[in-house]
Amino acid sequence: CLGYKPGEKKSAQEYAQLDANDESLNRWKASLGLNAVGEGGSGPKVTVLSLFLVSPSLPAGKKISININDEAALSDLKKNPIHIKEGVEYNVGITFKVNHSIISGVRYIHVVKRAGVKVDKAEQMLGSYGPSPSGEPYTKNFEPEESPSGLLARSGSYTVKSRVIDDDGEIYAEWEWTFKLTKEW
Repeated sequence: CLGYKPGEKKSAQEYAQLDANDESLNRWKASLGLNAVGEGGSGPKVTVLSLFLVSPSLPAGKKISININDEAALSDLKKNPIHIKEGVEYNVGITFKVNHSIISGVRYIHVVKRAGVKVDKAEQMLGSYGPSPSGEPYTKNFEPEESPSGLLARSGSYTVKSRVIDDDGEIYAEWEWTFKLTKEW
């Protein structure tokens, strides 16, 4: 909005201490996880735990998940791509944990390239979150997509550069993975 000037940034700890005598407001803050905020607020604001793909066409019991914090697994994905069935509907999702701050305007962005040429870019809003009162991670499923199909789509692999970023440009996670289209999961 033209002329809008954001207020001074406060830590989650500062928000938790505002209006400390207001019982109703304290219950609301607790529901946001503000009372669960650790002292000092050190370390990353957000820890992205995994990226996953779900599809109604996946065989029962099959799960496609990438542990973002496992460097060896990420490195292996470059050599051994994930297999995605061509022409099926699937959803991408991520699991993440908010550690000690309120985050806002957080987005997941990925750019898909094939043979170095950009073929797709997706940007999905995660939203705004505080630390979970129970300490449990958040899970966000994105809008369904349809995988490409046809002989041309199946030849070669696709490289995806993924990133979780906020409106201020702070990058919480960045990783690369590869997939290949096949006739079967």
